[in-house]
Amino acid sequence: MWQRVKSRKSRNRTSTRFRLLLTISLLMTHSIAVAAEYDLVIRQARVIDPETDLDGIRDVGIFEGRITAVENQLDQVDPNTRVIHASGLVLAPGFIDMHVHGQSPQAHEYQVRDGITTALELEWGYPEVGSFLASRQGKARVNYGASVSHGALRALALSASDTERASLRQQLNQAVTANEPLVAVQPLVAHSFQQALSDTQENWLADEIRRELTRGGIGIGMAHSYYPGADRPEIYGLFELAAHLNVPLYSHLRGRGLDAVQEVVANASATGAAIHIVHVNSTALGEYQSVLSLIRGAQLRGVDVTTEAYPYTAGSTTIQAAMFDGNWQDSYGISYDGLQWQETGERLNAESFSRYRELGGVVIIHMMQEPWVEAAIANDWVMIASDGMPYAPGAHPRTSGTFSRVLARYVRERQLLDLPTAIRKMTLMPAQRLEPVAPQMARKGRVQVSADADLVLFDPQTILDTADFDTGPQFSQGIHSVIVNGVLVVSEGETVPDAFPGQAIYGVLPHDMTHTP
Repeated sequence: MWQRVKSRKSRNRTSTRFRLLLTISLLMTHSIAVAAEYDLVIRQARVIDPETDLDGIRDVGIFEGRITAVENQLDQVDPNTRVIHASGLVLAPGFIDMHVHGQSPQAHEYQVRDGITTALELEWGYPEVGSFLASRQGKARVNYGASVSHGALRALALSASDTERASLRQQLNQAVTANEPLVAVQPLVAHSFQQALSDTQENWLADEIRRELTRGGIGIGMAHSYYPGADRPEIYGLFELAAHLNVPLYSHLRGRGLDAVQEVVANASATGAAIHIVHVNSTALGEYQSVLSLIRGAQLRGVDVTTEAYPYTAGSTTIQAAMFDGNWQDSYGISYDGLQWQETGERLNAESFSRYRELGGVVIIHMMQEPWVEAAIANDWVMIASDGMPYAPGAHPRTSGTFSRVLARYVRERQLLDLPTAIRKMTLMPAQRLEPVAPQMARKGRVQVSADADLVLFDPQTILDTADFDTGPQFSQGIHSVIVNGVLVVSEGETVPDAFPGQAIYGVLPHDMTHTP
């Protein structure tokens, strides 16, 4: 009797253990199944994450637009999951370009083929940010966003009547659909460039800026080089407004060299506003050493100032810009033959300069020396940005080759900076610059679990910019894959047709903005 009871107890214990082991096994199987659910796996890439300093061979798993795994090896992967075998390739955060002047489908294709996953119009901005963001929904290969255009809204403020203002606003709204603000918007507002604002107009402008910031503007674009009628007190007042609203300014400075930089650094220091100076290489010109020293010194003393550069010795802008008023030859150290008409590639003379200036359009300006560019590109606190303007077959090559050129020319060939540093300048630094005003950027510029799956996969030995000043924009080489929000937009070096996963990047005001400072 006792033996039978003991036997039953033994069988019960065995059964209990079996059920427990079975339950654990099922739970583990379920856990593995959930963990192994990926839309895309990238195997054995050299992963560079600039925030954690990761630089090693890893597998990366992506699910529903986010990175869900970064591991030495992912063992449990569904056989139906798409896998990219990436041995010998670098996987980095997608490049973030804070300074583009093209949001058209053509512009976005040039951008993704150069590794860009987020393209932002922050220097000039848009006058109707909400309309712009809505116009690109479902049509963008890359993430997109814009600042509020001080210059365009300033022209509205200067309108002579409500009727004139309404007409100009309608034209500006129509220009938004062109997605090329410099060429579509500037001719509409050029009449205002030499005019000064009254106090009433300045107050109206401040209210308009506030309104567009609530519609998603990522700070204020202040290209006052184009409108010299905005005197120093007006620009100082704009710094006060930006400081009150706690949003950054992005500035194409009033002029060139140390004096122009001193104005905005002093304003930022006095008001507490954040300022981002665009294209420091073409802003500083021959005074690059003093300018870089000034900016760095201000940073080290607590001034919120940052800057960027592009890797070319020529700039580009509209030929009707105010910079070509007066004695521009002495200011830039060039003559007419230093100007190249982007539509035809021809070098200008006095006659063609006058003719094209009447016509309007974009001109390439050969005004820099290579050492000036090298100093900015090699500097580890200067970001990379393109200032791309894809408006004609002969457009500036920075439109399509900026990021590949840095990696090919300055990292691989000249070894002026190492690869992780270059990637940080293209990804994490712009993301961190924008996070306070655009919280979405805290998930970008990283290769980490929970980060947005905005990624570029490239061959460090073959990546190369192919665009030049004779051929205009061309697709870069060596970009294997580009992923935007988990979706391939470039695969095996080719554009993926009908892939438009780009999302709007919204600015968010940190506090109520109805109070006037």
